[in-house]
Amino acid sequence: MPKFSVSLALSLATIASSLLMSACENTTTTNATNNTGTTGTTATPAANTTTTSAGTKGLKIGSLLPTTGDLASIGQQMAGSVPLLVETVNACGGVNGEKVSLVEVDDQTDPKAGAAGMTKLATVDKVAGVVGSFASSVSTAAVSVATPNKVMLVSPGSTSPVFTEKSQKGDFKGYWARTAPPDTYQALALAQLAKKKGFKRVSTVVINNDYGVGFEKAFVQTFEKLGGTVVNKDKPVRYDPKAQTFETEAGATFAGKPDAVLAVMYAETGSLFLKAAYQQGLAKGVQIMLTDGVKSDSFPQQVGKSADGKYLLSGAIGTVPGSSGKGLEAFNKLWKEKKGGTPGEYAPQAWDASALLVLAAQASKENTGVGIAGKLREVAAGNGTPVSDVCQGLNLLKEGKKINYQGASGDVDVDANGDVIGTYDVWTVGDDGKIKVIDQVSPK
Repeated sequence: MPKFSVSLALSLATIASSLLMSACENTTTTNATNNTGTTGTTATPAANTTTTSAGTKGLKIGSLLPTTGDLASIGQQMAGSVPLLVETVNACGGVNGEKVSLVEVDDQTDPKAGAAGMTKLATVDKVAGVVGSFASSVSTAAVSVATPNKVMLVSPGSTSPVFTEKSQKGDFKGYWARTAPPDTYQALALAQLAKKKGFKRVSTVVINNDYGVGFEKAFVQTFEKLGGTVVNKDKPVRYDPKAQTFETEAGATFAGKPDAVLAVMYAETGSLFLKAAYQQGLAKGVQIMLTDGVKSDSFPQQVGKSADGKYLLSGAIGTVPGSSGKGLEAFNKLWKEKKGGTPGEYAPQAWDASALLVLAAQASKENTGVGIAGKLREVAAGNGTPVSDVCQGLNLLKEGKKINYQGASGDVDVDANGDVIGTYDVWTVGDDGKIKVIDQVSPK
């Protein structure tokens, strides 16, 4: 999908906001009555939105994450982290003496829905900060609404290098940050992995949006510096996010007899693409290299099996931002207690994004986007007391002390451009269709 322009995002957002405010379907409002989250439910006139309200006072934050659409399989796990953080914070006293309220919006993995949702959060709900989004194309649309409305947007997963470039130009005025590293780092990690595996000729296929195109450019540049050849550099394959058939794109990707194919995709459309490639016999003997956009337990099942019952993706390898923060063990334990099982990809990053919003609000002693933006980098990467427990951090801030939050995903040392540096897990698909992490790489 072509890059979503600011003017178009704002125009669509204004129209969609009017529709949202008059809609009366697919909604619930949850009113928290005590620290344990006992609730009552009533209807509210806002589409695809859930509001957890702790009263009219206090900090109000939002989440803008994909619980439906192309990235739903990962987004649903991410979305679960935010209310868990809010519940934890409210149980230990809240922020600035009041409980925190949360408004959850499904962005549907769609820039138009994301712009509309962000407009509602900023102008109707009047939140101070938002955790979101996941898709870079959605965050591009959302931040163009958040910035003029002075709402702090912290993405747990939008990794396009475009955000770094725009931050350097001052486009976001400090109202943008992310807890996942940009794809310039992941592209470097994958290029190093390709070289380590002995691949000299690689083709690329990417989803045609900020995430895919930004990743492609970073990978091509890095792989060539390492001595590799990108077979289809002059004719890159960039598929339409709305497409349903991919035979032509698959043929173009595997032409030229590459050693490996780097596929930068989202799960729903990516599974259709790879299935088409396997069914045409194109992928035989070619190493498939994948990225974070498809790493979910269900993805190998979505791609399917061959006639002999073997998973088509067996042997595929990929990378994903890893989680190795000081707060990871406690987060995993809390998740298991509250939800059962283990959190999925980017759930730790979503927890940390939420934590930074509440900690920055407490540090600024203001429940405003201006206050959060002014203190977020200080609580994330300052020279205060290192803390991984959000309640401990809040208590220290209430005492007037400074903190350096070190989260579940990592140290989350947010820099001037809103970026963090992380490590990457290397994963593979087994013959049984199970995904397992086999290595970790730190791009240098």
